[in-house]
Amino acid sequence: SVFFNSASSWNNCDFETNLCKVFPEFNLQPSWIRRNGKSGLEPPYSDHNGNESAYFLSLSSEMQSSSAALRTNVFLPTDEEHLCQIRFHYWLSQMSGTFMVGFQKHSEDTVTNIWQVSGELRNQWNVNTITINSTEKYEVIFSGMVETQRQGETVAIDDITFSEGC
Repeated sequence: SVFFNSASSWNNCDFETNLCKVFPEFNLQPSWIRRNGKSGLEPPYSDHNGNESAYFLSLSSEMQSSSAALRTNVFLPTDEEHLCQIRFHYWLSQMSGTFMVGFQKHSEDTVTNIWQVSGELRNQWNVNTITINSTEKYEVIFSGMVETQRQGETVAIDDITFSEGC
């Protein structure tokens, strides 16, 4: 199993501060809002640990655009001893949320979708781990989408942890 080092801000992004070094354009993403459970009239009302005052990212229901991407900085190629494992917590509203993780190799223009989930999961935090194996430099893209702008329709993400191989 891969050892997750949660002490380093390079390796862990819990959104408690704005300083997530792995996401260089973090503050330039108006479609994602950094909030906690107390701040909104819509779920989630806490982070994945049940803490109402801890922060996470969610899609802003005020935005006309209902999709948003969060792109990492460039990771070096993986090798057999150091695969890149990424663990993250995600929340989907029950009607129309979709959450995707993709990666883009440096030589390609397209994003390859490696994992996706849609809104059959009912308003709860879930956790997932993905493994990336790439022979060239790459970036990882987290994308959220809601099809409607109804109250309470959101996608959220929390505690993204990157293994040493990323």
